[in-house]
Amino acid sequence: MNFTRWSARLPPIPGTQRRAAARSDLATAADRRGDGSVPAARVEQLADGRAPVPAVDALPAREVLDRVPALVALVHGGDHRLAYLNDAYTAAFGARPLGEPARDALPELRELGLLPLLDQVLRSGRPRTLKSRKTPDGRSYTFTCTPVTEPERGEPAAGQGRAGVLVFVTDVTDHAEAADRLRASERRQRETAVTLQRSLLPQVLEQPDDLRIAATYQPGGTEAAVGGDWYDVITLGGGRTALVIGDVMGRGVRAAAVMGQLRTAVRAYARMDLPPHEILQLLDGLAAEIDANQIATCVYAVHDPNEGRLVYSSAGHLPILVRDETGTVVRADEPTGPPLGTGGWMHASGSVPLTPGSTAVLYTDGLVERRDQDLDEGIAALERALAGATGTPQVVCDRLVRSAGVQADHDDDVAVLVLQHPARTGPEGELFRNAALELLGGVEAAPRARAFASGVLTSWRFPPELHDAGVLAASELVANSLQHGTPPMRLRLRRTDRRLIVEVTDGDDHLPRRRRAEPADESGRGIAIVATIAAHWGARRTPDGGKAVWCEFTLPAGRP
Repeated sequence: MNFTRWSARLPPIPGTQRRAAARSDLATAADRRGDGSVPAARVEQLADGRAPVPAVDALPAREVLDRVPALVALVHGGDHRLAYLNDAYTAAFGARPLGEPARDALPELRELGLLPLLDQVLRSGRPRTLKSRKTPDGRSYTFTCTPVTEPERGEPAAGQGRAGVLVFVTDVTDHAEAADRLRASERRQRETAVTLQRSLLPQVLEQPDDLRIAATYQPGGTEAAVGGDWYDVITLGGGRTALVIGDVMGRGVRAAAVMGQLRTAVRAYARMDLPPHEILQLLDGLAAEIDANQIATCVYAVHDPNEGRLVYSSAGHLPILVRDETGTVVRADEPTGPPLGTGGWMHASGSVPLTPGSTAVLYTDGLVERRDQDLDEGIAALERALAGATGTPQVVCDRLVRSAGVQADHDDDVAVLVLQHPARTGPEGELFRNAALELLGGVEAAPRARAFASGVLTSWRFPPELHDAGVLAASELVANSLQHGTPPMRLRLRRTDRRLIVEVTDGDDHLPRRRRAEPADESGRGIAIVATIAAHWGARRTPDGGKAVWCEFTLPAGRP
């Protein structure tokens, strides 16, 4: 086959006709050098008088294609019969019979699915490229298919001829392997960050007596997109529970490490049983010390079953959503301070009702923030989803994630914490009881407290040993309050399905501490006795300027 006939009908390169005209009048162009014009660059007369260099357009196409390092094949007709292979193609895939259809002569194209691509190029008359396809031998190639036209025999070059496709194949194995190594490295980094992130989150959520809680965490699906989202549930004692959710800005291992430090600090500060805004104040200073360039948002909330509300403080975080037993959703978005690590701000606490039958949701921005919509729209959509979400906390959690359209390839971390304060009735309701006695002080306060505690514990049908321990704890806590506190005083007894809680409040904010009493001392043994007979004890300051001292007893397993 005379291959030069194919080159006559290759698509002209822009500017080719103009340069050809310039070559036809080379002498005239040479005379114009003095006026600043640029002479034609296709044919150049050498200074030593040797023959001019041939123009690119004058080179035979076959001679060029035979020498290029890329793989080149030429097919023509509807069945893509093989017309030409250059030496590089033959060296890569072996010699092939000319004139045979591509499906037989070029099995590598068939295996890579290129035959439909050849059909598309013939129909459309436009080039097509298939990037980085791996052949069975493990090499990777990029295939570019360009339409060409072969004149019929005896027909001028400018006439209409047979259509064909020039297949230009570039070996990109090195690039593909480098890209694979890069992706593997990024995948390992992401796996490391996800592993670190998950290891720093609670492995098992604490389950308070009065709440049902579930949480979920889903890392971002993009490479190394894992961030610093976290949540936690902390049992404070005395029936109270702290709930935390936060988000460290940034991505990767660094964000996860900062998150771990903040979460550990929150748990430590929570043991001090401070109000939510004081916890965030401490975290704000710590966040600046950990990394001055790293900021984080956080909500710290405390639930007290005796008060029926959620007391919270927010550092730039999204509002808590609460749905009551009628299905009405309330957005707790005030007060809100700046993110942690900014400094110079006094945080404040707010509250939202959390009565029996209510459900509250704490979440990070990955659940509601989208690039194509306003953040308020995402929160409003979450409110609508929460209004119709029923079932256990885990069911509600999963429904909210699905309603937000969070998939495995989501571009941001998502953390959700759902808590329910169930409305207990019937036999279950009998396991959760409260009793309180107001004490005005005086010598009659201690006997009244002992009599009250004995009557309540008897009505709750506690065994004698637990009854006596509860009466003794109530007596010692009241005596301590009478000696070191100020009125008004209150004795509160609370039972759950797992424990008995005895708590005494008064108007003095000095917290008691356990100390060693000498044999000759007439006081100082009350708290030591309580700490000895109870499973746990503690004290905290109350918002009204007083204090609360409490202790807990674990109920025997299997007891109604």
